Parts: sequence; C-alpha cells; structure tokens
Amino acid sequence: MNRDFDVCVIGSGAGGGPVAYALAEAGYSVVVLEKGPWFKEDDFYKDEIACCRRSTYTPNLRDEQHVIESPDQAGSWTAAPTSESGWDFWNGNMVGGATNLMSGFFHRLKPVDFRLLSEFGPIEGANVVDWPITYEDLEPYYTRVERVVGVSGRVSPHPFLEPRSTPDFPYPPTAEHPVSGSIDDACRKLGFHPLTTARAILPAAALGRGGCSYSGYCGSYGCATGAKSGARTALIDAAVRTQRCTVQPHTKVTRLISDKKGRVRTAECVGRDGKRFRINAGLFVVACQPVETSRLLLLSTGPAHPAGLGNRHGQVGRNLVFSAGGSGSGYFTYSKLDASQAARIRSIGPFVNRALQDWYVIDDRDFGTGRAKGGTIDFLFAHPNAISRANSTKRENGELLWGLPLKRKLERWFSEDRALRFEVFNDWLPTDQCFVTLDPDVRDCWDTPVARIRVGFHEHDLRVGRYLADKGRRVFEKLGLDWISTSVSGDPPANLVAGGCRFGTDPATSVLDPDCRVRGTGNLFVTDGSFMPTGGSVPYTWTVYANALRVADRIREQLGDTADADA
Repeated sequence: MNRDFDVCVIGSGAGGGPVAYALAEAGYSVVVLEKGPWFKEDDFYKDEIACCRRSTYTPNLRDEQHVIESPDQAGSWTAAPTSESGWDFWNGNMVGGATNLMSGFFHRLKPVDFRLLSEFGPIEGANVVDWPITYEDLEPYYTRVERVVGVSGRVSPHPFLEPRSTPDFPYPPTAEHPVSGSIDDACRKLGFHPLTTARAILPAAALGRGGCSYSGYCGSYGCATGAKSGARTALIDAAVRTQRCTVQPHTKVTRLISDKKGRVRTAECVGRDGKRFRINAGLFVVACQPVETSRLLLLSTGPAHPAGLGNRHGQVGRNLVFSAGGSGSGYFTYSKLDASQAARIRSIGPFVNRALQDWYVIDDRDFGTGRAKGGTIDFLFAHPNAISRANSTKRENGELLWGLPLKRKLERWFSEDRALRFEVFNDWLPTDQCFVTLDPDVRDCWDTPVARIRVGFHEHDLRVGRYLADKGRRVFEKLGLDWISTSVSGDPPANLVAGGCRFGTDPATSVLDPDCRVRGTGNLFVTDGSFMPTGGSVPYTWTVYANALRVADRIREQLGDTADADA
C-alpha cells in the first residue's frame, strides 16, 4: 500500500509534539494532524473577552461538546451535555494544544508514583497498579525535556527531592515575587520545607525564542514572546524547520481504518471546508488528549477490532483519572501593611515559584489510615484576569449581589487587597466509576458520536486533599492573611486528565503495552496522558513530554534507519 508519510501524528500537544520533533530530527517524514488552527505568537493577546467568552482558543460547545455523568445527592448518575451545563472539558484547540495555555509548573513524578500498589497496597474500590516502567527508566527523558524545551529553575537541597542525573536545570530561574521569601519564612517557622519550583518558561531569550515579559497571564493564555515552552513553540516549530514535518491544522480525524490483520493503514479526515479525505502512513501516533483519544479508538472499529482499536478486553476509556486535590485562598489587606510592604505585594509579574512536598508520603497517625500517598501544594497569586475576578465577587453568603453592595465589593477586590492562592495536587484514584464511552444520542458538528464522561471519584482522594489543604491553610495563617478559605471536592479540574488507555504488562487490563503500542495493531501508539495507569501527585505535563520522547525512541527502533523508512 502506498503511504503519504512514514509517521502520522494525530494531535500536537504534550504527547504529539515530542514525537513529531524526535522523528523529524531522526530523518523520518512526519505529518501532524491538528483539529484546531495554527496560532503564532502574534495571535496570543491578553484579551479577557476573547479567552473567557468567545471560545477563541477552545471549541465552541454548540459544535463540539461532551456529555458528563456526575453523581447526584440520591446516589444516581445525572447526564448533561456541556453545551447546557457550560462544564468545559476542552483544554486547547490549536497547534500545540493545551500546552499553549499552561501555567508552566514543571514537576517530575517521584519514584513512589510508579509503585503505588507496591508501596501502599490495595485500596478497596480503586484499581491501583504499579507502572510497567520505573522512575529510572524515565529519568533520562525528564532530563532531555529540560534541555530541549527550556526549563528554568534551580535545584536546591531538599529532603523530598527526586533523584537527578544532572546537578541543575539548564536555564536560570525566572524572577521571583517578593512574597516568595515571606512564604519561605512562614513555612520554616512551621517546620515545613519550602521547595523552589521549576518553570517551563525561559527568563531570557534562548533557543531562538524570546524571554518572559512577566505579564502575569501564563495560566489560560498563550505566550506572546515564545518564552513559555509549549509543544508548538519548543517542538513543533523545530520539527517543521527540518523540512521533514508537515503540519495540517483544521484537520479533524474521524476514525482510523485498520486492515484484517489489525494494522492501521489510514486516517479518515475532514478539512476546514468540510471535505473528507484520507492520509496513509506506515505508523500512527494518537495524542488527542485522554478523553478524545479514547473516543477516537472506540470509533475506529474494523475487522480485527470490532469493539474499537485496542478494545478487545473492553478497557478503552476505563480508569480515567483527573488531578485530585483542592485549593485555598487568602488575602493581603493593604490597609494592614505599611507602605513598603503594600508596594511589594502589589507588584505584578514575577513568579511565586514555591511549593510544599513535605507530605508527598503521609505517615501521620492523625490521618487515620497510617502510611498513605500524599501530594503537592503549589503557591501562586490569583490570576489577574479581570473578568474571572469580577465574576467571583457576584455572590456573598450564597446570595447574588447587585447594585451598591456589588460595586463596593468590586472596589474592595480590585483596590484594597490581593489574593494569594494555593493548589493541591494528589492522586485521583482510578475506579470503575470514572470512564469514557460514546454517547448514543449526542453528535458533534461532523455528525460523530461525542464522548460521554462519567466523573466518579474515590473518597480517599478527598481525605488526602483535605489533609493537604489544612497544611496550606496553616501557611496562610502564619502569613497573616485575611479571609482564608479552602475548597476540596469531587468535581474534577478539567485541565488535568490522564488514563483511559493505560499501559501495562497484562493484555486483559491494559490497552497499551509498556512501549505504549496499542495491543493488536503493531503500528499504532498513544503518547498523550492516556497511557498513565495512575496520575501521580503533580501536574502531568512534564511526564507526558518525557514519556513521548521515550516512545519516540521505541518507534525509531521499530521503523529502522531512515534509509529503510524511505524504501
């Protein structure tokens, strides 16, 4: 069969970008199919209305949606399309995907994250397993990511630091906000160990990209200077410069066509003009983000895959995980500070770059169950987006504010204080009540069944989240903040999702083999967060980048040298 490319990569974010980069650099012909547009730096402006109200960077929910099943108070499941609820599970719709919009927190998983079952034993109601690879297997790729995409920071002695093969990050840390020192002092007074965090952001021009402008708009916004190490900026652009990588934006892949032996031969696509076409390749990589990757595999039935690609044992879409945890906030009240202190807190732009991992493993009788997996607390200022800040003021004591009370609260929130926040990251345990299927009724603008997502959670996740949130609260109390509050719930943050196509050694319980090859295909790989059997207690992006580079090496081994590829 004739093929258009050696490798077809579907999706261009944290899972697709590294594969396209590594294989194009190695001499293979690569095509990247991306459903969204190809934005460049000039397209990323700080327009709150565009980002919050006009679906500029994410799909319009009238055209593309999901159906969400969530638990109700009666113990049943209630389903609603996101076009009605507004619950948006789209994290990015463009070349580079959601990495364009990330905050740039870069944490590695720790060795214990790869051994959840071995370290802590089974948990009733949870499908906890060990990974088929170890931290030591992935460590060289974490290191490679630091260098290739541009990770800034400094490695300082810390009792909870994971093993490293290099002494420091390749780029110096971004500028720190003065509040970072105050957090350090508060933590040390409590006996905690503040950790300086890395950022996937360049503090100055490097790698052919601009340095950070310190606008304070990283989270949910694209970077106008190229400093943020998103997949397009750091990887896709470099792949294109090899002249061996072709990027096709506005290309929706509706299904993958496989032959009688199970090998994928063709991607069936729809272009911006609505015309359908096909792309043939020798090998395929799916990296659409976990929900959409599961959906694509389920839609791609064939003679050897009657229930969908890799779904012989009904595991595609199962064991979906999000990032459990919670958040907290407190306020610096300017009137309680002297003029110099208030000026320091008011300053905009520099990063907080502080975290706590003292309870990454909880060994505390007060927790109640003995030794347990904990997590991470990241500190940050509330986002300067004026629309979201204003929207958060509209209620008080459960009642909707209007008129003078609303005006007074808006005035106070924008001029009299500043919110400091923390985010908690801990494992969202995989269960039988968190999964992706195809909705039988709702279809998207291409007349394709949409993903139906059940978002069940395990009570253990909430216990860990509350335990960690209480530690964050203690730091805020020591800082002397006002209006301190915390929130821990089973509603998942839609920007951090993994699982659905877990890798493993047992074909009956895993969709992918340890090299992330879809079982029963031979030439189809999955490289987004879908592969993760458990989520870990940090944001996933660094791990997805690293694993995608690992899998790219396995693909190179399978394809052989470029002379063979060109034959």
